[in-house]
Amino acid sequence: MRTQKKGRIAFAVCGSFCTLEAALAAAQQLTEQGWELLPIMSFAAKQDTRFGTGQFWQERLEALTGHTVLDTLQAVEPLGPKKLVSALVIAPCTGATLARLAAGISDTAAKSLLRVGCPVVVGVSTNDGLGASWENMARLYQRKHYYFVPYGQDDPTHKPNSLKADFARLPAALDAALAGRQLQPVLLQNNV
Repeated sequence: MRTQKKGRIAFAVCGSFCTLEAALAAAQQLTEQGWELLPIMSFAAKQDTRFGTGQFWQERLEALTGHTVLDTLQAVEPLGPKKLVSALVIAPCTGATLARLAAGISDTAAKSLLRVGCPVVVGVSTNDGLGASWENMARLYQRKHYYFVPYGQDDPTHKPNSLKADFARLPAALDAALAGRQLQPVLLQNNV
């Protein structure tokens, strides 16, 4: 059941294939809360894997949002300057995307939104979150307009460096980011 319209956000998925289902469940929560989502898929997210084909995920995202997936720099570039959305959610956000954002590489949708001061909400999902990706996450914590969905270790025994967002908390993280606040980003228990 949809509530009153809240506005429009961009919802980008990256290539953390094992968390795409959870990310789409969070996207569904957002639409049920009244958000209109403009879907974005990275090149990696459109690849075929054991978790499904890129076409399968694209069709699911388009059916959920009612919009065609944006998948080129030219398609996402107008989002910020034309004020087409009020925020960008990147969920799942892989270690590769974290590295691009931290290095200031400007071939992502984030550049378009950051240039006009829109929040970028990061739902991290990376096997090296407590390894090389941690440095990139720390860089983003120091920058304006980046907010993290609460995250924790998803399998400390078998994947001790792996971090994953609690995608069920993505709507609350978005609301907080739009108010200029960061939720407690680190989960203190292993429940993701």
